[in-house]
Amino acid sequence: MNTEYKAHSNEEKVKEFERLLNIMTRLRAECPWDKEQTFDSLRTNTIEETYELADAILSGDMPEIRKELGDLLLHIVFYAQMGSETNDFDIYDVCNGLCEKLIYRHPHIFGDVVAHDSEMVVQNWEKLKLKEKGGNRTVLAGVPDALPALIKAHRMQDKARSVGFDWEHRDQVWEKVKEEIDEFQAEINRMDKDKMEDEFGDVMFSLVNAARLYDINPENALERTNRKFAARFNYLESQTIAKGKDLKNMTLAEMDEIWEEAKKKKDY
Repeated sequence: MNTEYKAHSNEEKVKEFERLLNIMTRLRAECPWDKEQTFDSLRTNTIEETYELADAILSGDMPEIRKELGDLLLHIVFYAQMGSETNDFDIYDVCNGLCEKLIYRHPHIFGDVVAHDSEMVVQNWEKLKLKEKGGNRTVLAGVPDALPALIKAHRMQDKARSVGFDWEHRDQVWEKVKEEIDEFQAEINRMDKDKMEDEFGDVMFSLVNAARLYDINPENALERTNRKFAARFNYLESQTIAKGKDLKNMTLAEMDEIWEEAKKKKDY
């Protein structure tokens, strides 16, 4: 916690947001690069900024999180400004729509619905989302096709759970995991690459399901392992160079010895 941080009043926050809107309006009017941008041209940059924010969050770097939030906010204001120029919507419509949605989907706060825990909140949220389109919205409709596969699998399973499609007891999932691994192994023995890929996908999907049931975020878990592997491999590489050797010329046993050293160190 930053003990030097000074909290700001709502009036100060509104004033600063207004300054941002004025700056954005001027940039669109006067800056050659900003004037050329479209929804399509900004889309890739927005995705990149989102991942940069995710990296900062994983690192726990608060100054960097603040910076990346600003970059993402810039994109939101940018899109809203472009929407206002075509008379489709502006930042008021964005904020108003969000406020109305939050009030509607939190009847346990703004209405008379009772929700004793977060599980009930999620179930109510999904039911209300279905009602928003007269009940014609499918359960999985809110999962974007463009999501990375691991996150997408987790979101689809979570959506299905919200309407009761889930294991009665979470330990039942392990039989499914073992079943999928056996089926994958069978296809490996047959060496049918297409079916191997299909069954491997089933293995991963079942493991994501297990992670969900044990309240583990699979994306975060895999990223932790990615970072752990990178740190240990970088240690292996640096130690190899320090000894005047080359990884390409080392035996696996020699590399394993240094790898085990890395595993014993606190930061690896």
